[in-house]
Amino acid sequence: MKRFAALIDRLVYTRSRNSKLALIVDYLRHTPDPDRGWAIAALTESLDFPAVKAGTVRALLATRIDEQLFRLSRHFVGDTAETAALLWPDAAGPKADLGVTEAVEALSAATRSDAPAILAALLDRLDADGRYALLKLALGGMRVGVSARLAKQAFAQAFAVPVDDVEELWHAIPPPYAPLFAWGEGRAPRPDLADVAFFRPFMLAHPLEEESIDLADYAAEWKWDGIRVQIVRGGSETRIYSRGGEEISGAFPELVAAFDQDAVIDGELLVRGDVQGGEAASFNALQQRLGRKTVSKKMLADYPAFVRVYDLLAVDGNDLRALPWTDRRRQLEAFVPRLADSHFDLSQVIDATDFDDLAERRAGARDAAIEGVMLKRRDAPYVAGRRAGLWYKWKRDPLVADCVMMYAQRGNGRRASFYSDYTFGCWSDAGELLPVGKAYSGFTDEELKWLDTFVRDNTLNRFGPVREVEKTLVLEVAFDSIHASKRHKSGLAMRFPRISRIRRDKPAEEADRIATLRAMVT
Repeated sequence: MKRFAALIDRLVYTRSRNSKLALIVDYLRHTPDPDRGWAIAALTESLDFPAVKAGTVRALLATRIDEQLFRLSRHFVGDTAETAALLWPDAAGPKADLGVTEAVEALSAATRSDAPAILAALLDRLDADGRYALLKLALGGMRVGVSARLAKQAFAQAFAVPVDDVEELWHAIPPPYAPLFAWGEGRAPRPDLADVAFFRPFMLAHPLEEESIDLADYAAEWKWDGIRVQIVRGGSETRIYSRGGEEISGAFPELVAAFDQDAVIDGELLVRGDVQGGEAASFNALQQRLGRKTVSKKMLADYPAFVRVYDLLAVDGNDLRALPWTDRRRQLEAFVPRLADSHFDLSQVIDATDFDDLAERRAGARDAAIEGVMLKRRDAPYVAGRRAGLWYKWKRDPLVADCVMMYAQRGNGRRASFYSDYTFGCWSDAGELLPVGKAYSGFTDEELKWLDTFVRDNTLNRFGPVREVEKTLVLEVAFDSIHASKRHKSGLAMRFPRISRIRRDKPAEEADRIATLRAMVT
């Protein structure tokens, strides 16, 4: 655990991406199996210990220290694992180091009833740094600035293998990735995935900054506002993957059952706004289905899912990714009729005559599920990641509203000491300020310091980690769309809200009204 704890500590205090990469490369090269596999799984949020949750840690701390001390310390520190690691009393006697593998095996075997005793025994063997590493491993939420992509790049660099191969193998091999390390170190051949429904890295798009490309070289499609998915059938098994490679098949069993072709498709997962076969609903409706491990019959009926298919990556044992878009599109158009039209349809190409025509259509597209336009180079193969000049996304201009800050909450990670999460509202016809959204991005570091000071100087009430502030500060909020919602008192929910400007010049009473936002609902 000492090496893993040292790695986490150095990652926390390292800002440079290349420096983080170098730290992980060194760790992978010099740490034996299976510790390094479990460690990299923890860094990429690929571990789950059902019996050990934050509540388990809080209850356990209550048996060793004063509960009020923990609550006050947690409020100040902003992280349960760090607070517990610092407050946990050191056990008497010498410390015997704990291996990462030993910790994983103990936590995996824990049940709800014996998890507190097992966790306490492990914590007693460690110092503060080791306890922090253990708790982060157990609870997840590392927040050390390491994405799954960075970890895969570190593996590729550590063992001089192609990162695209690492990406494919990563999702097909469970932690601690022993066959992956054996291949990387040249001790075994590349694992055979012939009978595995494995993930292929997605092709991504660059934002279109200016209209400097020749539209004749590109095909235009609508950018739909759902979640990008890949559906794979291999070895008589169908799996659905999110853009990050997370398997989400359990949340959409009807799509798994409906996809019975030997193929790999790329598309947008949506739900129908009209159960009788209407068009796609807003992202707000799709959210009712996301993150669920099981889905009720009522949920299936109320929010029927379907996939709008963008691309065909493989079919009948043939990998099509090296073909140009035009050839893949031709095969896709022939393939989609093989799928059930109740659950799959084809993303249509926009027949625009020129950029002005496309821009006009994009500006007028306020359909609930349209986010903008995609431009795909006709001769481009399907390649992993973002490659300049191949795909562009041209999102529609954001909507904007002037809102009043109502509440603030501390952030996480390096923002744990700042009030950086802001709930804001607009005025009802009765003159009541009602919450319409929450944002924690869009501002600079200097603006964050100013906002933090405003919150501290204008606090009216405290509700645990949340502060209510005087309703005097106007924030200009940008958002992609807004939808009706029964979950909020205002009846509205914003999509991707972010702070675009601090309106110190504007009186709170001149902020926008709920009726103005309601008129923007798509």
